[in-house]
Amino acid sequence: MQDFSAFIEECERAPRLNELAPFFSATAAGHSGVPLRRPSLDLRLLPQDATVKRFRAIHELRQGPFDQHYLSSIPYRFEEECRLGSAILKFAKSRRKPLKLYSLGTAEGTMARTVSEIGDGKIESLSCSPNVENQRSFYAYGVPPHAHFFHGPFHHLTPEHIHDTEDLCMFADGFDLILEDTTFQMYSPNRFDQIRFVLQHLRHDGIFVFVEKFLHDDENEYRLRERQKDFGFKARYFSGTDIKSKEDAVLTHMDKNEVTLTDMAQVLKRFFASCFVTWNSGNFYTLVASNSSANLETFISNLAGPALPNEYIYAELPYELFSQGQAPKPAH
Repeated sequence: MQDFSAFIEECERAPRLNELAPFFSATAAGHSGVPLRRPSLDLRLLPQDATVKRFRAIHELRQGPFDQHYLSSIPYRFEEECRLGSAILKFAKSRRKPLKLYSLGTAEGTMARTVSEIGDGKIESLSCSPNVENQRSFYAYGVPPHAHFFHGPFHHLTPEHIHDTEDLCMFADGFDLILEDTTFQMYSPNRFDQIRFVLQHLRHDGIFVFVEKFLHDDENEYRLRERQKDFGFKARYFSGTDIKSKEDAVLTHMDKNEVTLTDMAQVLKRFFASCFVTWNSGNFYTLVASNSSANLETFISNLAGPALPNEYIYAELPYELFSQGQAPKPAH
């Protein structure tokens, strides 16, 4: 039995639940951080297959206030959401048993609820957030089929809690796919314990998807990409005052809890046999890791090409971050 008491105490002191709590509450309620217009997709970048079309149509209907803020803040994150969601739907269809998906800390859980709704029993999902405003948005259209919500931060969702909660006990044997969407960087740079804690929920052949903002080894390069984000993309949705206000209120805390991609790779090597970078927009990346090469290959093969304009692409995608040939022994 692993001891996570020190880690849980660390999470309780984290900016996400303290200094940043007012920001997340007000944004999730739609009281602040509201974009000038709803986030829109560049349809030229997305494949026009039926799965993508249906996903984006339902997603646009189900978005809550925080989703609209978030998707307007990161260049082409909405397109990536459509790409990821469609891949999850296709991956689930290739399996004999329903896919169990855990989307941790992802605001209203719109992506998870959308794939569960479309999947029609092929995907059972669980989302979580410490904000009651996000919970209200999750249930704004009624109780979604095959989608569940835990009101609380990710570190409160222990295996014991899942096992003992009637609504959640279907997930007691673990998840096939876990998505961490810009959550860890709101707590601390302690990726080792964050991943170690969440891995309690991942099946041995499961897939872990990380969407994170990473520091750059060259600070000037990091700042250049930030300026590209702010003035080349966010300015379409927010005033200069709003962008500066968020930088002062949120990003100064978040920067301290980001890690470099190199540091992340070293941590992931302690838990996974292989990891691929499947998306990169400025300082934001999607990483896909697993100890099952077959599941990893199947999932990545269902991902459409990165939906990004050329000026936001910094590497040929996807590329292998590392491969160790065999699964590592569990890290403690």
